[in-house]
Amino acid sequence: MLRLDGIHRSFGDRLVLDDVGFSVERGKLTGFVGGNGAGKTTTMRIILGVLSADSGTITLDGNPLGDHERRAFGYMPEERGLYPKMHVLDQIAYLARLHGYDRRSATERARDLLEKLGLGERLDSPVDDLSLGNQQRAQIAAALVHDPEVLILDEPFSGLDPMAVDVVLGVLSEHAAKGAPVLFSSHQLDVVERLCDDVVVIAGGKIRASGEKEALRQQYAAPRYEIASGGDMGWLRTEPGVQVVEFDGGYALFDADEATAQRVLRAALDAAPVTQFAPVRPRLAEIFRDIVTDEQRHDETTTTPKETVR
Repeated sequence: MLRLDGIHRSFGDRLVLDDVGFSVERGKLTGFVGGNGAGKTTTMRIILGVLSADSGTITLDGNPLGDHERRAFGYMPEERGLYPKMHVLDQIAYLARLHGYDRRSATERARDLLEKLGLGERLDSPVDDLSLGNQQRAQIAAALVHDPEVLILDEPFSGLDPMAVDVVLGVLSEHAAKGAPVLFSSHQLDVVERLCDDVVVIAGGKIRASGEKEALRQQYAAPRYEIASGGDMGWLRTEPGVQVVEFDGGYALFDADEATAQRVLRAALDAAPVTQFAPVRPRLAEIFRDIVTDEQRHDETTTTPKETVR
């Protein structure tokens, strides 16, 4: 398990990371989500040792991280960093050799990985002849070719079409299944929702929530239900304990606790046939918005004037 505890980092007078702590379990894909400037990339660079923390600890399976351990990490930065004129196969094989593989093994590993990522027909193409999506696949191959102990990916699905996302997911899941902790950041919350096992939410340099995706749904999402009836559901707007989210004649989406929702169902059945009634699972985008909004309001009410100026 990769674990961060009490990470602080400032640039000058600006506090960028404030007591950041979370864990990335082995064998799982963990989505790291937050808005621009939230602190995702800074956190990743500290994990990798590219930046140092002002305070705090990072451990792998309980042991402190050093340069030796980090050499076994795989990293894909948001900015593409491959040699544009070098052929794809040669580029990935060269990176494998830098990690100690002999020429033959490096070439075999690179070829196998590129074929899995759907680049088997572009092995002899220069990197800058590839589409942006295929360059992204090659960048992922560069992070994986040495079979890393830990995998850190910054926006790995950017520029990929849905079919390419599925291909990349298959490769990443295969790597995670070997026992590697996989942490990836993304602005694409729909992609994170579909792919990840765990989620870490960061905003304003603070971790606002972390844990299993389904547990976060239960913890942070308001109970929401949808109902469809043969009659007009307009009366629901004045029902005690009910907050209507969407309404269209005989259809309504509303927030309420379970007891209130059952009361609504009984009242609807008394008035007309009910064709649909079910709890609605909130999307990650809704949970993210609610978590960040609630925590920011909490910060505003608990921050002293002096801290606000800072």
